[in-house]
Amino acid sequence: MNVNQPAPPGVPYGQPQPGYTGFQSNYGGQPGPMIPPSPYGAYNGPMPGYQQLPPPGMPRAPPSSGTPPASTTARVPSGQSAYGQFGQGDVQNGPSSTVQMQRPPVSQPFVPAPVAPLVNQPATFQPYGPPPTSSQLTTQMAGMQISGPPAPPASGLTYGPPPTSMASASGNFPGSNLYSSYPQNLAPPTSLAQPHPGAQTPQHSAPPQASSFPPSAAGGPRPPSIAGPSIPGQNFGGPPVSQSNHASSPPPQAQPPMSGPPGPPPPMHSSQPGYQLQQNGSFGPARGTQPNYGGAYSGAPNFASQPGPPQPPPPKRLDPDSIPSPQLNELPPQQKTRHRIDPDAIPSPIQVIEDDRNNRGSEPFVTAARGQVPPLVTTNFLVKDQGNASPRYIRCTSYNIPCTSDMAKQAQVPLAAVIKPLARLPPEEASPYVVDHGEAGPVRCNRCKAYMCPFMQFIEGGRRFQCCFCSCVTEVPPQYFQHLDHTGKRVDFYDRPELSLGSYEFLATVDYCKNNKFPHPPAFIFMIDVSYNAVRSGLVKLLCEELKSLLDFLPREGGAEESAVRVGFVTYNKVLHFYNVKSSLAQPQMMVVSDVADMFVPLLDGFLVNVNESRTVITSLLDQIPEMFADTRETETVFAPVVQAGMEALKAAECPGKLFLFHTSLPIAEAPGKLKNRDDRKLLNTDKEKTLFQPQTGFYQSLAKECVAQGCCVDLFLFPNQYVDVATLGVVPHHTGGSIYKYACFQVESDQERFLSDLRRDVQKDVGFDAVMRVRTSTGIRATDFFGAFYMSNTTDVELAGLDGDKTVTVEFKHDDRLSEDSGALIQCALLYTSCAGQRRLRIHNLSLNCCTQLADLYRNCETDTLINYLAKFAYRGVLSSPVKTVRDALISQCAQILACYRKNCASPSSAGQLILPECMKLLPVYLNCVLKSDVLQPGAEVTTDDRAYVRQLVTSMDVAETNVFFYPRLLPLTKVPVENNAEPPAVRASEERLSKGDVYLLENGLNLFLWVGASVQQSVVQSLFSVPSFSQINSGLSALPVLENPLSKRVRDLIDGFRAQRSRYMKLIVVKQEDKLEMLFKHFLVEDKSLNGGASYVDFLCHMHKEIRQLLS
Repeated sequence: MNVNQPAPPGVPYGQPQPGYTGFQSNYGGQPGPMIPPSPYGAYNGPMPGYQQLPPPGMPRAPPSSGTPPASTTARVPSGQSAYGQFGQGDVQNGPSSTVQMQRPPVSQPFVPAPVAPLVNQPATFQPYGPPPTSSQLTTQMAGMQISGPPAPPASGLTYGPPPTSMASASGNFPGSNLYSSYPQNLAPPTSLAQPHPGAQTPQHSAPPQASSFPPSAAGGPRPPSIAGPSIPGQNFGGPPVSQSNHASSPPPQAQPPMSGPPGPPPPMHSSQPGYQLQQNGSFGPARGTQPNYGGAYSGAPNFASQPGPPQPPPPKRLDPDSIPSPQLNELPPQQKTRHRIDPDAIPSPIQVIEDDRNNRGSEPFVTAARGQVPPLVTTNFLVKDQGNASPRYIRCTSYNIPCTSDMAKQAQVPLAAVIKPLARLPPEEASPYVVDHGEAGPVRCNRCKAYMCPFMQFIEGGRRFQCCFCSCVTEVPPQYFQHLDHTGKRVDFYDRPELSLGSYEFLATVDYCKNNKFPHPPAFIFMIDVSYNAVRSGLVKLLCEELKSLLDFLPREGGAEESAVRVGFVTYNKVLHFYNVKSSLAQPQMMVVSDVADMFVPLLDGFLVNVNESRTVITSLLDQIPEMFADTRETETVFAPVVQAGMEALKAAECPGKLFLFHTSLPIAEAPGKLKNRDDRKLLNTDKEKTLFQPQTGFYQSLAKECVAQGCCVDLFLFPNQYVDVATLGVVPHHTGGSIYKYACFQVESDQERFLSDLRRDVQKDVGFDAVMRVRTSTGIRATDFFGAFYMSNTTDVELAGLDGDKTVTVEFKHDDRLSEDSGALIQCALLYTSCAGQRRLRIHNLSLNCCTQLADLYRNCETDTLINYLAKFAYRGVLSSPVKTVRDALISQCAQILACYRKNCASPSSAGQLILPECMKLLPVYLNCVLKSDVLQPGAEVTTDDRAYVRQLVTSMDVAETNVFFYPRLLPLTKVPVENNAEPPAVRASEERLSKGDVYLLENGLNLFLWVGASVQQSVVQSLFSVPSFSQINSGLSALPVLENPLSKRVRDLIDGFRAQRSRYMKLIVVKQEDKLEMLFKHFLVEDKSLNGGASYVDFLCHMHKEIRQLLS
């Protein structure tokens, strides 16, 4: 996916500021310890010592070892000091001070809490305004308790204010029950009380206070919040209290009702004063503003702690009481209006994505520094290669690796890289330079054979270099010698891509070619099923028509006038028909091979031809094929012999290539590779379920191995009306680096656009053939495991008959020695391949990572999206050998261990009732739940065995951007933003609770695209989009919007086109009306909700994860 439009440069997140060292805390007369400055750069920011100056008006905090939330830089309005008292970890959350403090209508008086001793950890705040105290508030809710420790961890965050020794004073902002609202460009504190995305809040400057309290959705004590305009007739007050820092989930407990006399207050930490229980919506703070939702009132309550000017009303939002409570029937009658956990109180993917876009989308990501965590895959950013490979080529689960294997085992964070060697770049970024060293070939280390790269150290005046991977010293070849400058760098450093860039290509010499001969350009062979099903559905006619024009768009190198790729044609049912389309013939000639048990190619000359030379013969053939088989009655097909025939043809022509197979049914005809229908739903949830994912026979694996040896890649287009055993047929495309496309119950009218679009893209894309990839690492770690669509004949070489720009190879690393913090860890990925023009090349990607002796540094530099990509692939491979339940349990257990290790070793001591998550892993539970609920690991009744095998194979070679949207779909309201505004509307969370009856929503996950229409949507909107007068007349299941000349129609169609352009497969549109039978299918993608097949809701799963973590800790 292309997430990288250039953006105006901004400032790197998290820059150190000179001049602010320790900070003396003596708020309320209690002196606190000095907080030392920290040596670490901010999370996701540039490394210390690699500084870029911020533009004027941007606040910057001093570096801290606390992890500020992934995105917290706010632009300071002019006239306001660029240094508030908050560091980037803290969130300013309320109006600035001019209003008198007020108190909520609660019977208990507020007594200042005793100040808890500060934990001596470096913090991320800046010394302005009164220093923070560290009082604490806790609340217990029916399903979770959210509270804050005396000092949140200095390394990753909890769910609330940042891990500073003093949490930010970001109490419940106006209208928030647990969840403060935030300015668009400010990140929320990351604790379970994390505010919802995009909500607008005034900035205030209250002293940071480390109190934390929970969502009051379940009726717990409610601290007062920062000032905002008050609702008439309400007067709130109380000191500033910070937002809850952690959420916790003890077993649900009934809370006393609000309406009767107050019951005993829930447990408090230390001797804090209690607040009377409050019920949602009855009085006291109302719920926090949510981006993009309508709401109940425009005013905001005013629980002032810091005076401030009147603020504009926050955006209106959903009424919390309209959210259905879990297990409503199990609660006593007076409890029914309460909820366990306010969904807005838990980390929101939408908020995290939005914050990262705001903080990191405006400036280029410069790859000079070691171990920099890149912006998220959902952020559009520009990359400047200055010595490390772009994140478009390599993304890691962590950019800071533990120095020892013991530490890695303790943390359980998998160390993996998702590598996309031929990734397509946006037009603004240059493709890798091609370096030609002539007959001598690339310069390499004598011992480990690593290729010359920016990390090699030249010594002895440039006459030798020391390998950065194995430390071996190698002579510099005479023709490559160059003098060194005063810093020890070669004087031609900037002239040589291999010395100054992270990614580049070498032209390979004949030594790198098969049989020491330069390769021929590749060939494409189109192999068309002409059995009864294929002809009757209109597929054969449609395909032949399309190929006439598509053959003009075969891939070509650089500025070549025509493609070097040759083409051939085969049709088949129970027998195979080869066609001679030699340019000298007047008509094509057909040759039939009926002995499918011993496959051979009946002709060499005239089978693979240049399109332009044989155009008339090819056109004549494509016209004749649909007519020749129009009356066929043959229903049976073969499959393996077709692949064998294509491979033999390439072998005879001594070239690599690709087979495009168009196939409709289970191959039951007598032939090698014959299959039987073994689909059996009774095996679901049994120990034998894994057999459904395994191939029926070993025949296809050995066939795939032969294909790889020949450089024959297979792309399979399936058009099944019933079971075709994707698990078995998919083995050949999978092991040859090919793709599978599946169009169930194909109908020309509704599916042709999707099929033709996929076919065009597949034929036109650049492919590397006959490829071998090897990943080298510096001493201390080694590549141990590989995931993706490829074949491996040994433990180090990934062999790919074909590799395109969409495919990734995921590599897991393990320790084999101790690493050092000074030298870090290096990864070099080398891909040897043949280009579409027949040129042998080496593409090299280099990446340097940091190493750490503190677990906090590991947790501060992880990337959750990449982690989920790895975990999904690991689990999807696991179902081949283990029962699905075992795989699911292992995933939950590993994630619980990751989070428990963080809690135990990095977070400040605090009550076991709190759920504390690292800042950059706060979305791990929601994303993991999506993986667990996916069709492969928890199928619904309507999901077929073939669907599961298909998705399992797709995910195996997806990149991080694709798995991100596949597991957590994008949901966009379409009528909230003015039509004139061309920007993409802000997304909302994938939950039914976020759907408004009066709106229209677009949902996409990379494979599916839905347009959901609410039952009370305005008539004018219905008319503008569908050209019908009312909701009832919209045709449900419509697969295209009418082209209408009005701004809304154009905007929605442009959005849909934009989504499709970003994805590697065409997404067919399905229009779903509210309360229509298709709505069940749509709701399957609302992944934060409970699923029909038993998948947990996000809130329930978070409680479950918390229970698992507590068990591990106890």
